[in-house]
Amino acid sequence: MTTSLPATVSYLATVCDWYSSHARDLPWRHADATPWSILVSEVMLQQTPVSRVLPAHAAWLRRWPEPAALAAASAADAVRQWDRLGYPRRAVRLHASAVLMTTRYGGHVPATADQLRSLPGVGAYTAAAVASFAFGERQAVLDTNVRRVLARLVIGAARPAPALTVAERQLAERLLPAGGALAARWSVGIMELGALVCTAARPRCDHCPLAGRCAWVRLGRPAAPSRRPAPGYHGSDRHCRGHLLAVLRGAAGPVPAATLEAAWPEAAQRARALGGLIDDGLVTRGADGSLALPGDAERASATS
Repeated sequence: MTTSLPATVSYLATVCDWYSSHARDLPWRHADATPWSILVSEVMLQQTPVSRVLPAHAAWLRRWPEPAALAAASAADAVRQWDRLGYPRRAVRLHASAVLMTTRYGGHVPATADQLRSLPGVGAYTAAAVASFAFGERQAVLDTNVRRVLARLVIGAARPAPALTVAERQLAERLLPAGGALAARWSVGIMELGALVCTAARPRCDHCPLAGRCAWVRLGRPAAPSRRPAPGYHGSDRHCRGHLLAVLRGAAGPVPAATLEAAWPEAAQRARALGGLIDDGLVTRGADGSLALPGDAERASATS
């Protein structure tokens, strides 16, 4: 399979023109979007669809319009506000990031990818995305959609490797325009193309502006090797974790261990899920065995 890059410049022009006409109107893409809004959106969008993120993002920014506002709240407040968005560790880490931004960066979102990676839970992708979209730093932004589009367009594969490879990053760097602002436009355009047209399950190649130059289309759109289906949610450890967290979110403070024991019938699974929640910093256990969201026990003691 070839990784040559014919007509690279026309890729850029075509994608940017298409994006100008087809981009969704998302608040974190507005010209007046703050770096904080962009960071919150990137954290929320990890493994969560845009339709669910939109109302959660708006509510979060209404409550905490800047990092210092969230830092002044508790991690428990962040978990409650996160509600059922999924993967609630993101809320705890976003709170910890807000505290760090307030103490180390003067209440501002740091402006470089290297600095952003110092924030709790901010990995290479999120750091690159925020540095690019909020600050115009030239970064290759490689989310699932971008990786899939480049795999099809240049390599001719139906989907990329399970994990990001060195070759993929090198390809993305070679395609990246020289200027930071144009690089951000290219990245968000490819991302949107993957989200709306070059989708994983039902790609709309007849609507794709790059179909005439796509290696995957030229090869007859070969199918990807089958993968083991993801396990279901109902009855899983994730389901149990979410159920236990819902009990704690609905409580005003610490609850007795018996309350959680009554909330999920399978003892071994409940213990495993609870242990994971404690290890992840989402639940604390008091000396009396009571359980609470992080910060709730201290707040209850201060008001008693």
